[in-house]
Amino acid sequence: MSADVPFGPVGIIDIGSNSVRLVVYGGSERVPSILFNEKVMAGLGRSVGADGRMDEEAMAMAIEALGRFRIVTRRIGVKRLRTVATAAVRDAENGPEFLAAARKLGLKPRLLSGEEEAVGSAYGVISAIPEARGVVADLGGGSLELAVVGGGVVSEATSLPLGVLRVGSPADEKAIAAELGRALSGGALAEAARGEGLYLVGGSFRAVAMLDMELARHPLPIVHAHDIKEARLRALEKHVRAYPDGDGQHYGPISSQRIPHLPAAIAILRQLGRKLQPASITTSAYGLREGLLYGDLPARRRGEDPLLAEALEVGRRLGRFGDHGALLDQWIAPLFKDDSVDAARLRLAACLLGDIAWNAHPDFRAERAVDLAVHGNWVGIDAQGRALLGRALYTAFGGNGGFDKRLRKLLAEGDEDRAECWGRAIRLAQRLSAGTEALLKRTAIGMEDDTLVLTVPERRRAMVSEAVLKRLGQLGEAMGRESAVRYA
Repeated sequence: MSADVPFGPVGIIDIGSNSVRLVVYGGSERVPSILFNEKVMAGLGRSVGADGRMDEEAMAMAIEALGRFRIVTRRIGVKRLRTVATAAVRDAENGPEFLAAARKLGLKPRLLSGEEEAVGSAYGVISAIPEARGVVADLGGGSLELAVVGGGVVSEATSLPLGVLRVGSPADEKAIAAELGRALSGGALAEAARGEGLYLVGGSFRAVAMLDMELARHPLPIVHAHDIKEARLRALEKHVRAYPDGDGQHYGPISSQRIPHLPAAIAILRQLGRKLQPASITTSAYGLREGLLYGDLPARRRGEDPLLAEALEVGRRLGRFGDHGALLDQWIAPLFKDDSVDAARLRLAACLLGDIAWNAHPDFRAERAVDLAVHGNWVGIDAQGRALLGRALYTAFGGNGGFDKRLRKLLAEGDEDRAECWGRAIRLAQRLSAGTEALLKRTAIGMEDDTLVLTVPERRRAMVSEAVLKRLGQLGEAMGRESAVRYA
């Protein structure tokens, strides 16, 4: 794992059945950040199911958006621009006419097959959730893409004409069930999610997740990695039936343009649950566009842990004296031999971010660290993991007793004590070494006969100041141990 060299800006124009969108990415190659994001709800797929053609008004709106996007990408200085078109253009009789108009603007649109679209979306999920195993479902305006994932590969993919613009209003669930039944008959897709995961991609599915979080008053409404319980779908359906006018006060942060498609998305999701019988239903913030970027990476970069890769990049960029997070974790690791693999991974992420808030006002460094940890551009982590990371950094940057009560609700039993100990250990190491790698390498810490022992070379006695002893004592107290310094 190594810090990224900025790779952007790169842009992707996604011509979908519901929206036409430009996203410009920059920052980390493994976990790209969005520099610019704009969409136009052109609705190219509105009429394709009825008469086989995209209507002229929708095409004109889309072409106008593409013209603006072409100008914007030039001014931003996009190094590489990719334009892809999906179901509406793929299925419409006048699709070639639309693509020709796009080419006149200087774009080079590529028409993706249904299978290519499904594979791209599946790669997006793998990029953000490397351990994903089961079925990826990408719901758009004109189609539903399904793909089998596991072990970092895509093994089967298909595309169905079940987009939110095609299933009717109200959605015909019998027709949806029949279409899914035909598609799943005899293939690996039928069994791939049973007892495994169903991973949701697409704006309409994300809107369903956002509604679920809104109604449940989730303390951290970040849609990525949010699990939707299948039993909750009935309550969501009742809500959208009760408030069909799309009044914003009943839908929280959901875009007013997405609200009309919620009934169809819920109906499709319910049928997917019945047919696939997954053990969990998880929302992914990454989809086709991120999958296209992931597909460009060499195998070595694909295999990197996305959370740790991004934490390394952020820590390197925001730290004072260069990256030393991995060494910091190695230094404190002897104190936490009982940490599980998952816990040790989050501890390493906390160490990689252990110097990110130094330039904030001293009175607000803890709050700044929590904000970056909890709301950062992370994938490969769920809400509980974000809260645990935030709790560790809250202590590492001097926070005492005022951790957000809402975030605390996300922590499992024992998480808060564990995170506080991590934070105390990081805080001690940073004070001892002045945030530098060279000084930290000259010392060690460990447990000896239930005593926390800091070992310092005899000739480096001066490193052990009153402030260091205070932090050592605080760490020992948090761990329920006596503490001592040994000069060797």
